[in-house]
Amino acid sequence: MEKENDSKVTEFVLLGLSSSLELQLFLFLIFLLFYMAIVLGNVLIVVTVRADTHLLQSPMYYFLGHLSFIDLCLSCVTVPNMLGDFLREGKIISFSGCLAQIYFLHFLGASEMFLLTAMAYDRYVAICNPLHYLTVMSRQLCFRMVFACWCGGFVHSVTQVTLIIQLPFCGPNRLDNFYCDVPQVVKLACTDTYVVEVLMVSNSGLLSLVCFLALLFSYAVILVTLRTRFRQGQSRALSTCASHLTVVSLIFGPCVFIYLRPFCSFSVDKVFSVFYTVITPMLNPLIYTLRNTDMKTAMKKLRKKHMTSCCHVKE
Repeated sequence: MEKENDSKVTEFVLLGLSSSLELQLFLFLIFLLFYMAIVLGNVLIVVTVRADTHLLQSPMYYFLGHLSFIDLCLSCVTVPNMLGDFLREGKIISFSGCLAQIYFLHFLGASEMFLLTAMAYDRYVAICNPLHYLTVMSRQLCFRMVFACWCGGFVHSVTQVTLIIQLPFCGPNRLDNFYCDVPQVVKLACTDTYVVEVLMVSNSGLLSLVCFLALLFSYAVILVTLRTRFRQGQSRALSTCASHLTVVSLIFGPCVFIYLRPFCSFSVDKVFSVFYTVITPMLNPLIYTLRNTDMKTAMKKLRKKHMTSCCHVKE
């Protein structure tokens, strides 16, 4: 372990997902395919929403474009470094790099949670107050909601990093994960971290739980409204809500498990970490496109437009 003269840790060693070289090579190929799917799927959604005027003017797809952008950025925080570590013997990250990873991970993660809450409100207005939907969910309100989501993520992330940066680290420096995150880093501090752990659980854990419960309540209201008031278009609305609820469960489940408890290690922690940082960003484009007629139609139009332009270039 490298130390400066004042015995401060200057780097952390990531233990990764496995110590077996053969398994690491196999995991490299698997996660490389996952990462390619994440990039292609989320970029396709962002480009499709931006290229289609009808989708861009719809609040739901406006939010979806931002969600895909966040998923794309979130995967870039952890996956490229993990892929490189699979091919290296020494999985080392600097102290400043570790803090940067924590900052962007929580900045994007919290922003995504707030954005999903905004999307739930959008569905609530669309289904429970359809006659005033476009008036309520104006372009200006959508922009303000997205801006508030980013600001909320920024405040949350700065709070996390501020608490960590004040802790003394003098050793050991081995993190039992494939990226830097708050629970593992705090446990390495050379001081009593009980108060810091309580503050961070209150921050990350309660944030995840409160947003999750608010989302479940809002979708419960929507489902009751669909059952009692509407018959026409019910299947389409149910399909949309089912897609949203699936994404909400995939994102909030691991977050609640990881952050809403004392910072002790469990054998399944890495599984939940992989699910949150890799699997969910990969599945989101599939969930939102396979069952969404508007997105599939817009993608077909985009493909035809691209093929037409290519034919004109050849001529």
